[in-house]
Amino acid sequence: MSAHVLSLRTREGLRRHLARIIGFYHPRCLDPTGGYFGFFSEDGAVHDGRSQHLIGTTRAIVNYACCALEFGHAEYLAAIRQGIAFLRGVHRQPRSGGYAWIVRDKTIADATNHGYGLAFVLLAYARALQAGVSEVREHLDETWALLEQHLWEPQHGLYADEANADWIVSDYRGQNTNMHLCEALIAASEASGDARFLHRAGLLADNMVNRQAAQCGGQIWEHYQRDWRIDRDYSRNDRSNIFRPWGLQPGHQVEWAKLLVQIDRHAPEPWRLRRACELFSAAVESGWDAQHGGMIYGYEPGGAPYDCDKYGWVQIETMAAAALLHERTGDERYAAWQARLADYCERVFVDARTQCWYRIRGPDNSVWPEAAPFSCLSEYHTFSACHDILRSLERRPR
Repeated sequence: MSAHVLSLRTREGLRRHLARIIGFYHPRCLDPTGGYFGFFSEDGAVHDGRSQHLIGTTRAIVNYACCALEFGHAEYLAAIRQGIAFLRGVHRQPRSGGYAWIVRDKTIADATNHGYGLAFVLLAYARALQAGVSEVREHLDETWALLEQHLWEPQHGLYADEANADWIVSDYRGQNTNMHLCEALIAASEASGDARFLHRAGLLADNMVNRQAAQCGGQIWEHYQRDWRIDRDYSRNDRSNIFRPWGLQPGHQVEWAKLLVQIDRHAPEPWRLRRACELFSAAVESGWDAQHGGMIYGYEPGGAPYDCDKYGWVQIETMAAAALLHERTGDERYAAWQARLADYCERVFVDARTQCWYRIRGPDNSVWPEAAPFSCLSEYHTFSACHDILRSLERRPR
């Protein structure tokens, strides 16, 4: 097959793109001893086959579920079930009900309970149920109850972020956990038909994009203290924490915009679409690199660039948000952003041979040398965002 990047602009191009990506990961990501391998070199060699991260396990399940929904192959359902078995048999701790953050050689290396991790546990079960793995339905209720018991804070209408193995909750609070729980709750509602999931997703969105964003000029800050006041110093000048970066993240502003549109499709409220448009506009205004193209990783509250590296997930999530906003509003400005990002990603982030996405590029789009540039963790954004775009295209008149 010739090595060229497939178009991200058309339905057929997106479907072929996803088929080629899953063709790289499947079946080489299936660990014969259980679970999945998560990281690969460009030639497909496994990198660190001993460790399994909760985010890697759950996101690989989501990736396979997106492909099962799109292509319907039974082998993808088998791969989902392999991941579910590992998630419940190794990550899940029967005594506490929690899920280990890191497993090494099938034993627990880090037993911390992260709300961010539980968001992806819930999302994995929801997407698996949507794909036809009916036996996971009860796990949605189980995960809801676990979150309700240990991390839900009704006085704030948001979830706490992390607890140790004995469920002693830390003081840190973060938007990222609540954003991905919102995503997972929408998926759980769509998969099960249970309205409580959608109601909770709507509550999280309201509290984050309105009340919490009011502390930061209408945009969503990443880090908070125990009482949900902004913590402006957390992770400042530390760019190593990929799950808790400092500053305003354009990728997260647009993800919230996308989630607002998704909730609004089920339960319309005028403010949701208005806030989605505002968040998207703020993100591209401060996040788009007019010189080199692409969305930067982070900027300061005043809009000045902070971290000018380019991450693939930021680009594809902005593209998906633009697609959903275009569908919802009919405003051609969003179609223009979708096309601009598609062209940029095809040129900079997509590997022509495999169609896999490189995780990161420098500010000038230069290559970052990485031993394992392809990962089930980062590719989750590709599968999920393309899935969202494809569903959006299906809903539009042809």
